[in-house]
Amino acid sequence: MAAAASFFCALLFISVQHGVLGGYTRNDFPADFVFGAATSAYQYEGAAAEDGRGASIWDTFTHAGKMKDKSTGDVASDGYHKYKGDVKLMTETGLEAYRFSISWSRLIPSGRGAVNQQGLKYYNNIIDELTKRGIQVHVMLYHLDLPQALEDEYAGWLSPRIVEDFTAYADVCFREFGDRVSHWTILAEPNVAALGGYDTGEFAPGRCSDPFGVTKCTVGNSSVEPYVAAHNMILTHAAVVRLYREKYQTLQKGIVGINTPLRICKQLKDTRISRTDDYPQVMKKTIGSRLPSFSKVQTELVKGTLDFIGVNHYFSLYVSDLPLAKGVRDFIADRSVSCRASKTDPSSGQQAPTQSMGDPHGLQLMLQHLKESYGDLPIYVQENGKLKLDLLPVFSGKASSNDSLDDTDRVDYIKGYIEGVLNATRNGVNARGYFAWSFVDMFELLSGYQTRYGLYRVDFDDAALPRRAKRSARWYRDFLKSKRQPLQIAQQ
Repeated sequence: MAAAASFFCALLFISVQHGVLGGYTRNDFPADFVFGAATSAYQYEGAAAEDGRGASIWDTFTHAGKMKDKSTGDVASDGYHKYKGDVKLMTETGLEAYRFSISWSRLIPSGRGAVNQQGLKYYNNIIDELTKRGIQVHVMLYHLDLPQALEDEYAGWLSPRIVEDFTAYADVCFREFGDRVSHWTILAEPNVAALGGYDTGEFAPGRCSDPFGVTKCTVGNSSVEPYVAAHNMILTHAAVVRLYREKYQTLQKGIVGINTPLRICKQLKDTRISRTDDYPQVMKKTIGSRLPSFSKVQTELVKGTLDFIGVNHYFSLYVSDLPLAKGVRDFIADRSVSCRASKTDPSSGQQAPTQSMGDPHGLQLMLQHLKESYGDLPIYVQENGKLKLDLLPVFSGKASSNDSLDDTDRVDYIKGYIEGVLNATRNGVNARGYFAWSFVDMFELLSGYQTRYGLYRVDFDDAALPRRAKRSARWYRDFLKSKRQPLQIAQQ
């Protein structure tokens, strides 16, 4: 009997160690924590030439044949026509929140001036539909889809003129939608937009210079333009936050933040990182005159312009120092780091590895690092959902299509990362939300329709674009109904 008991205890210990008997429910999270999913305008809406929408830089980029599969977002998931059915699916899934972006060129086709009433109607309809169904609305003002008119007029993010035009666009959004929207993210992934659009040329507007572009670019300067674009994005974010706080926040009682993709970079060798109120000294020393500077007025404008931090996170990396390359450098060379997926993997050089394992503990560590660095600011995990290695512009490796309805690997991934968020909240992190990327399969910014990240499968070969729930959608639905879920996750 004693032997049997000992054997049972040993089995129990092994099971708990491997997460088989462990679990959590929706109710283990704070009451004000929300679970949702996300999409973005160009990737989801389609209807590229309908109802007065103006062209964006992604229309120009894809129509020039820049995608690996030569696809465009002209139709995408057809969210412009199918949003009501999709919101119904959100309700059936139990989503508590939904994050989507507004197409600047659908709302204001020329980037400035007259508002397109059909575009205004579309976004009002989406917001009303979500509100009616009790789904919290989170709006991203910009997801990498600049109006082409502004790119043509003054090179978009490379000109300080963008600050005024973007602020005017944001003013329209706050005025028209702010009575029902209380969560505003100003910019999506400004570091990725600057790197992919102005260094490697893999994102619109596709600017780069030899030898740094992944394709042959006809215009650009990879050594300078990424920093100029990112600098203007920072100033734009600050100006829009000031507008909202001075004109709308008291009445509308919303919050504003920024979104950035963050990976926990585990150092193979310990180094010290200092914090400043400006660009870090190491950046100034490395980049020199290529790095724009803030005036004293701009420094004050930028300070404190976050009510929350929005994070996109998919994987972790191990990094180590490299000697700074001589001669002309781009952003990637300026970093001077070697990356690898694990301690034992060979280095992938300065490019991030094209394969990486899931690391839910890495998300937990990253959230805890943000708390240690920036205090008790609310944090929303605004994108997470699978090893999305093909979507970031620093990667050039092939990815699988992820087109199966039986996406068990995705279920295990989501389970693990939600547990990482839960552990972070238990350690005092002020995490407020988790958004799966994406709600439905969409046009992906590097791979077109070759990769799928939706909870719901979209059949792009069928003109009707029907939606079907994947296993991950069913798991998410059951979790949101607080059914206990086993954490069958491989040991890290």
